[in-house]
Amino acid sequence: MTTKLTAKRFRIRRPEFPPAPVEGDKGLFDNADDGFGDNKFPTATPSTTQTSVTHEGDDEALQEIKREGLTGRQLRMARKLARKHDMPATSDYDAVRLLRAANIDPFKRTSMLDLVTSDGQPVQSDTSHALANVPKDDGSKLPQTIKPVQLPSTAARAETSHAAEIMNIQRDLSRRRRRKSMLLIARLVCFVLLPTLVTGWYYYMVATPLYATQTEFVIQQSQNPTSGGASGLGGLLQGSPMATSQDSIAVQGYLQSREAMLRLDEEHDFRAHYSAKDIDPIQRLAPDATLEAAYKLYQRNFQISYDPTEGLVKMEVIATTPEKSVDFAQALIEYAEGQVDHLTQRLREDQMRGAREGFEEAQTKMMESQRSVVDLQEKYKVLSSEVEVSLITNQVGQLETLLSQDRLSLQQMKSNSNPNPARMEPLERRIEALETEIALLRGKLTESMDGEDSLPQVQSALLMAQADVQTRQLMLAQAIQSMETARSEANRQTRYLSLSVKPIMPDEPSYPRAFESTLVAMLIFAGIYLMISMTAAILREQMSA
Repeated sequence: MTTKLTAKRFRIRRPEFPPAPVEGDKGLFDNADDGFGDNKFPTATPSTTQTSVTHEGDDEALQEIKREGLTGRQLRMARKLARKHDMPATSDYDAVRLLRAANIDPFKRTSMLDLVTSDGQPVQSDTSHALANVPKDDGSKLPQTIKPVQLPSTAARAETSHAAEIMNIQRDLSRRRRRKSMLLIARLVCFVLLPTLVTGWYYYMVATPLYATQTEFVIQQSQNPTSGGASGLGGLLQGSPMATSQDSIAVQGYLQSREAMLRLDEEHDFRAHYSAKDIDPIQRLAPDATLEAAYKLYQRNFQISYDPTEGLVKMEVIATTPEKSVDFAQALIEYAEGQVDHLTQRLREDQMRGAREGFEEAQTKMMESQRSVVDLQEKYKVLSSEVEVSLITNQVGQLETLLSQDRLSLQQMKSNSNPNPARMEPLERRIEALETEIALLRGKLTESMDGEDSLPQVQSALLMAQADVQTRQLMLAQAIQSMETARSEANRQTRYLSLSVKPIMPDEPSYPRAFESTLVAMLIFAGIYLMISMTAAILREQMSA
C-alpha cells in the first residue's frame, strides 16, 4: 500500500530539515509529489508577509523565539492557532513566528463563544482585519516562561503581579484560618471545657462520698452419692455451674426486684437512709419520692450481676456510711437464702408427697389382702390348701397299701381247697371298710361334703388370696423403693447458698471517682459537640449547593 504524504505532514514529521522554501526558491523537494497533482497546496499560497522574510531572517527569528523560554503550553497554543489560520508551520516556534508576522497574538485567550457563529459554523480568520485592528506586537508583552535551569526575567511584571496576588490570597487565607481557629477555640471552651470544669467541680467539691461493700456467693447443688445412675446430659452437667444457672438467675432477679426493695425498706429503712439531709441534692432521695424514683435509686446503688462461666452472683452495695452498706449486704444475702429455699421447697414437697401417698396405699392394700387370706383359713379351717391335699393324698396311699395287703390275704385264703370261713369273713369286712374310706377320702379331694365347699374350691380361694398378698407385697416393695428414690431426689434438689466473699466494712469511700467521671464527661461533651458541628456543616453545604 502506497502512502502519499502532503507537504504539511512531511514537514511536521521531518523537523530536522530546513524550513520550507518560499516561492522562487529551488530546493530538494521541488519535484516531490504532495498528493494534489498539478494543483497548488492551499497553504502554499504566498502572502506578502511570508515572502518578505528570508531564510536567514527566519533562522534568526526562530533562535530569538527559542531564547524567550516559552512553555510547552504556550507552544501548543501557538500551534493550534496557526492550524486555525491555515499557516504552514514546520514547528511550534515557526508557528509563533508566523503568527507574530501576521500581527496575531499567539497567546491570546479566545472565548469559546467567539469561535463559532450563531449557526454553529467556525469563525473564519480574516488576516486583513487582524492586521488592521491588532496593533503590532513588539514582543514585550509575551509571557515569559521559567525553565528549571533559568531564572525568571526581572522585567516580567505580569509574573510579579501574579505573585503579589498569590501573597494577598495567602494572607487572606491566613486571616480566615486564624478567625476560624479562634471561633473553634471559643466553641470548644463554651461547649466542652466549661461543662467539664463544672462537672469536675461537682465531683471534687460537692458530691457526697459513698462506701461500697463487695460480696460474692454461689448457689450449690447437693451431691447424693447414691444417685450415681445419672447419665446423659444431666450426668454431665451435674456439679457444673450450668446445673444451678436458673436458680442463680432467679435469685438475681429477685434481689433486683421491687419486692426486695420494699422488704429492705420495711426492715432496714432504705428510703430514710438515702433521704438524709447531708447527701448532696443530686444523689439525695426526696422524702415524698414515688416508688419508681426509689426503685431507680435502688438499681443504681445495688449492683447485682451473675457470671455464667463461674456461676458466681456478684453484689455491690453502695451507701453513705460503711456500716449501713454492710447491713444492706447482709440483709440481701438473707433474702437470697430464703429465695433459694423457696425455689426448691415446693418441688421437694411434691416429690415426697406423691411417693409417700403411693407407699401408704400399697401398704393398706397389702394388709387387706393378708386379712382376706386369714379369713379364708378361718372359714374353711384350713391352714393351707396344699397341706390338706397332701394329707388326704397320704391317707389314701396308706389305705391303698392296706387294701392291697388284705386283698392278697383274702385271695390266698380262697386258693386253699378247704378255706376257713371264720377267717375270711373278717378279712372281707375289712376290705370293704378300706374301700369305703378310700372312696370317702377321694371324694373330699373332688366333691363337697355336707354342703361345704370342696377342697378344690377352698384351694382356689386360698391361692387367689395368697397371690394377691404376693402382688401387694411387690407393690409395697416398689412403693418403698420409690419413696427412697424420691427422698434422695428431693435431697439432691436442695440448694445451698455459699458465700465466697463475705461483706467486709470499707474504710475509704469508693465513689465518686472524680477523675474518671470528669474524663468521661469531657469525652461525652466533645462527642456531642462533634456531632452538632458535623450536622451543621452538612446542612450548610446542602443549603449552599
